[in-house]
Amino acid sequence: MALKKNQLGIQIGKKIQFLRKQKGYSQEKFAEAINIATTSLSYIETGRGFMTLATLQKICEVLEIEPVEIFQFISIKTADEMYEYILSKLKNLKDNPEQLKLAYGLFKNIV
Repeated sequence: MALKKNQLGIQIGKKIQFLRKQKGYSQEKFAEAINIATTSLSYIETGRGFMTLATLQKICEVLEIEPVEIFQFISIKTADEMYEYILSKLKNLKDNPEQLKLAYGLFKNIV
């Protein structure tokens, strides 16, 4: 599968940003922990720049992950994108009482 120009860099950057936030690091604190400038981290996270192998290794050490985790892509969505997706699916349940009942039970238990 062919990737669009810089799509891989963007995906890697989003994954690093996602993992960084998951561990509770601000961009500034994380850049300090991996010993690079905040602007360099910003470039990495937005796909405008790439990291050295030494930086990749430091990122993995600080995040306590294996390098392969950075390259395992799932669809990382913004909060707005997730909300819109859920709303669109809920609209489809309106005419399906069985699925609506299941969704209701699920939401009632998690929200």
